[in-house]
Amino acid sequence: MSVRALVVDPSASAAVRLAEVPDPVPGPDQVLVDVSHASLNYGDLNDARSGRVPVGAVLGSDAAGVVVQAAADGTGPAVGTQVVALTTGAFAERVAIDVGALAEVPKGLHLAKAVALPVAGVAALRSLRAAGLGPDKRVLVTGASGGVGRFAVQLAARAGAHVTASVGSAARGEGLAEAGADEVLIGLEGLRRPVDVVIDSIGGRQLVAAWNLLAPGGSVQSVGWTSGEPAAFPPYATVGPAKSLTSFVIEGDVGADLAVLTELAAEGSLTVEIGWQGSWARFEEAADALRGRRISGKAVLEVASGQMQAPLPSPQD
Repeated sequence: MSVRALVVDPSASAAVRLAEVPDPVPGPDQVLVDVSHASLNYGDLNDARSGRVPVGAVLGSDAAGVVVQAAADGTGPAVGTQVVALTTGAFAERVAIDVGALAEVPKGLHLAKAVALPVAGVAALRSLRAAGLGPDKRVLVTGASGGVGRFAVQLAARAGAHVTASVGSAARGEGLAEAGADEVLIGLEGLRRPVDVVIDSIGGRQLVAAWNLLAPGGSVQSVGWTSGEPAAFPPYATVGPAKSLTSFVIEGDVGADLAVLTELAAEGSLTVEIGWQGSWARFEEAADALRGRRISGKAVLEVASGQMQAPLPSPQD
């Protein structure tokens, strides 16, 4: 038995191709999920070309679908449950997923919305938590029009923080004030007061500039590096009152955080913006749009053989 999947192939134009892979065999604490939707992250594009994911291995981290085989140890959701997960090898028709890596999707939340939450939502939630988010904090979110950025803006505003959203153009700032940003800036121009928390997904020169804006005791959480530029700190930039630059990666079980995020989305307290949605056969198109920063929010892939819900209206229609 085999299933179709998007696998790493450096010879392909997007370094990814659709291929047949063996049907997954779940461990005792894993469920089998028929995947209907997957979400594309900027990190997936890097993984396809960096060598971090081996040639021929299935790409992806965000998957949503229906449980078709429950875990042998009796844990986790029952057959027929709709779930969303953060798991390796997510871009496949069927995936074996640890029960600690998933959450049940609440009724009323479309799987296309739920699948946008794992990497981007958990990164936003955990990086804000690690930085010491509170109602008295001034928070700067760079790359605020992207997946992590839009969730970080909303979660910080929900916590009562003063939120500054930094974007690359006026068009990319649309909707961020409604999402909770107190101010929306192009780059960092116009930001005068020090900030307590920076959630940075840009890296390079903007990371250096954000560091210089950080108040004593503040924290920069480096969650991405979409600029591809080096960050050159001038002499003595890191000498002075204590503040921190912290690398960030999602580790450990994410089920509890996913449950929080999906509940917020289901009740309308967390808006999920989908800037691109289409068949996984159009992966190259989605990758080009994401890499070219032509997507606000998330890119969602529809997996052809999954237990499909009716698609959401496409932003391209």
